[in-house]
Amino acid sequence: MRFSGRPSGQAVAGSAVRPRPIYLNLLAIRIPLPAMVSILHRVSGVVLFLALPLALWLLEQSLGSQEGYARAVALAAHPAAKLVFAGLLWAYAHHFLAGLRILAMDLGLGLERRAARRLSAGILCAGLAAAAALAGAWLW
Repeated sequence: MRFSGRPSGQAVAGSAVRPRPIYLNLLAIRIPLPAMVSILHRVSGVVLFLALPLALWLLEQSLGSQEGYARAVALAAHPAAKLVFAGLLWAYAHHFLAGLRILAMDLGLGLERRAARRLSAGILCAGLAAAAALAGAWLW
């Protein structure tokens, strides 16, 4: 393996020199829809993982005694808790559907640009619709 002695910013003879950016403006970058779905898949996985202690605590409270069950039901009936549960329903629905998208991509399906965009848009819409339907049926 050969390495040149040039620093990474210097140009090779005959090539154009482009100045390197001093900082990366993340707000100016346009992220494609399939990339956004992939990022949200990771975020939803982290959210679901971090919500496990809360879910286990609620389960422990509800199974511990009648008073604990009453406390868990009262906590779950609070509007703020319902919003948290609705967010967790969205995270679960999105994570499940985006995981199916990744499995389809592993099989070679939906790799073309147009198909990837359409599938990603469908996953976003289906995840929101599933979360809204589940939240409407279970929470309100």
